[in-house]
Amino acid sequence: MGEVRWLIDAYLDWARGEGIPIVDDTAVDLPAVETKPWARLGACGAFVHTHSRGDLNSMYLCELPPGGATSPQRHLFEEVMYVLDGQGSAVVERVNGERRSFEWGRGSLFSLPLNMTYRLFNASGLRPARIASLTNLPMVMKQFRSEAFVFGTPFEFEDRWGEERYYRGEGTFIPTREQRHMWEANFVPDLIGFDKLTDSPHRGAGSRNIQFVLGETTMAAHISEVGVGRYKMAHIHGSGTHILQLGDEGYSLYWRDGDREYRRVDWKYGMLHSPGEREWHQHFNVSDRPGRYLAMSYGGYRFPFTQAQRNNINHSYATKSEIQIEYENEDPRIRQMFEEARARYSARQRSGGPSGG
Repeated sequence: MGEVRWLIDAYLDWARGEGIPIVDDTAVDLPAVETKPWARLGACGAFVHTHSRGDLNSMYLCELPPGGATSPQRHLFEEVMYVLDGQGSAVVERVNGERRSFEWGRGSLFSLPLNMTYRLFNASGLRPARIASLTNLPMVMKQFRSEAFVFGTPFEFEDRWGEERYYRGEGTFIPTREQRHMWEANFVPDLIGFDKLTDSPHRGAGSRNIQFVLGETTMAAHISEVGVGRYKMAHIHGSGTHILQLGDEGYSLYWRDGDREYRRVDWKYGMLHSPGEREWHQHFNVSDRPGRYLAMSYGGYRFPFTQAQRNNINHSYATKSEIQIEYENEDPRIRQMFEEARARYSARQRSGGPSGG
């Protein structure tokens, strides 16, 4: 009997063969991750695999050296990119030679049309630029198991090209209902200062939110904001959501039914963490400034990918349900822990000491 071929993960096999670091942890400080030269990208890179990333998507980091640029890229997986640091430009080109370009900086979010050639350029000759990209490459690679097909297919998805103004930082507000309002664009210049968020009181006092429709991609992204000295109610959903902190004064708690203790992730800018399948999670802002985070996954509001995603989108948080714990039903330790953290923050502010949750 020959060797048994089973339990093969074509994505992980491919990633290990790319020759760059693979970080695998429950939470990852993205600005601190070591990157190494990545021949395919023409820049430096690293894969970042959170333990709760799910089966459909994963993240990689792209670090452009001063004055550097990526090699031309074209592939059949979708991605949404967030600029952790630096400034530069992106150029995307169709087969007929038509081009679009825009300039990005720290805090920018963008998604480029599927399988169209693009390059990223670092505008600084002195500092590197670092970009975090969430992709559905695991799903695509496990489905087709062919590097040549994923990176070498010439088909052009013309309907993904989109409106030119969406590459200039303009967008369209699409009203629906609480927690489901959307902003359509391909490029959002600055998530940290983005001012189109809408109130979402049924997720927590002082909570605000906006969902992004990034062109015609199936990737999903949204910003949530936790009010000054407030926290959101705990909730659960499927795995695969990657949470990237844009604020640095707070923390998140994770637990499963039956757990006696909570797993805590302290916030700092660029900290990545993910909830597992039906793992309770809750976000706490101890500071005197609103606290924001970016959440990204596969399967968006325009193009949900699974029935569970459809159910989540159709759910209204104005109706009490089993997927959210109302304040009055939470473990009393939750409020106590938060009040203690808030008091420590206030004491540091009065004394002029270092910040931290």
